[in-house]
Amino acid sequence: MSNQGEMNYEVIDNKDKKRFEIHIDDQIALEDYEFFTTSQSEKGIEYKHTEVPDALGGQGIAGYLVKYILDDAAAKGLRVKPTCPYVKSYIDKHPEYQAVSVFHDATA
Repeated sequence: MSNQGEMNYEVIDNKDKKRFEIHIDDQIALEDYEFFTTSQSEKGIEYKHTEVPDALGGQGIAGYLVKYILDDAAAKGLRVKPTCPYVKSYIDKHPEYQAVSVFHDATA
């Protein structure tokens, strides 16, 4: 029986470490971030590094985390700077997030 279609992980914003985290057993999947302001004075968030422990690999956790953080940024009206290659690749494949990305929406 597969739960893949019903993934629901708790994502924690660890503000002290500037990263979003998913805790599963004794493992932590994470996305490091940093806030910034664009030259047009727009507030934004830079996603710097996605990390999923090998023990959690292949379960869709990285994709779940990245979708969550992109939705969170959009809900907060933040521009996204995807310096993490995984996040950039996710945005490349999901056009609905390209308008908030400073790398994808060159006119913003």
